[in-house]
Amino acid sequence: MKEFKLIDHFFTNLGQTRRDVQLGIGDDCALVQPGENKVIAISCDTLVENVHFYADMPAKALGYKALAVNLSDLAAMGAEPAWMTLALTLPEADQDWLEEFSQGLNEAAQYYGVALVGGDTTRGPKSITITINGQVPEGKALTRCGAKNGDWIYVTGSLGDSGVGLAILGGKLGVDGEAREHFIQRHYFPTPRVLAGQSLRGLASSAIDLSDGFVSDIGHILKRSEVGAVVDVDRLPLSAQMRESLGEAEALGYALTGGEDYELLFTVPEAQRGALETALAHAGVSFTQVGQIATGDKLRLIKDGEPYTPTHFGFEHF
Repeated sequence: MKEFKLIDHFFTNLGQTRRDVQLGIGDDCALVQPGENKVIAISCDTLVENVHFYADMPAKALGYKALAVNLSDLAAMGAEPAWMTLALTLPEADQDWLEEFSQGLNEAAQYYGVALVGGDTTRGPKSITITINGQVPEGKALTRCGAKNGDWIYVTGSLGDSGVGLAILGGKLGVDGEAREHFIQRHYFPTPRVLAGQSLRGLASSAIDLSDGFVSDIGHILKRSEVGAVVDVDRLPLSAQMRESLGEAEALGYALTGGEDYELLFTVPEAQRGALETALAHAGVSFTQVGQIATGDKLRLIKDGEPYTPTHFGFEHF
């Protein structure tokens, strides 16, 4: 299948039809119209076979996840998803694979209101690059650099499940039954917390999405905000499957360092804590207070009131 026929068959009209797209696929550039008093948030991620995903990853899951990881970046900024471009490199034009990939990509795009407005296809080692554009009211974007001493630290959802799923797929961890399927599905189909991110505008002092693991990602906030933090590992939210399938040290290791959860980690000043539950009630996501911003520039982990050092570390991502 030739390039333009491939694009026309699998990707033209993919995602939502948005009124703010003046010109989409089919010309040298797309033309979009940002909303009044809004700024554009832009993020780009590349997924490369055997670097970011295994060769046998289902195409539908790959299409969904390729967009979901970008959407998670927008969520961390409190932005509304709008437009995306797709650069797709394939060793061959496998129509069955393309059908499933485009289906997974389209499901995510439709659900989160994203229009595909352009991109490129070429021959080579399999890789997927998506550039996502969102909109956020001027002056309302969440960033990593606003945490202050005394702010409370929260995370959405539960931590570690995706890392366990990756370890299972890599043959590094054995889990059976329904729990195995749960972990793999959490790895293949993460839930970007887009609505939660928008709900945190005006409440959170800083935010980041959990892509590299809790310890690494909170470190980015501490560095940018020039603060330290104390985190109680006993408060980290773990799924029932995690608690039932792994020992405590192993479960905490994946929660702290497993990565690819795509939950939100955010800080909230004491004065805004009362408004948090109301703000997140309509977002359909649980959230847990796990620590507090402190003076200094270090992350201190505690357990039962004592300093804690992980004895198990999450699966190394290739």
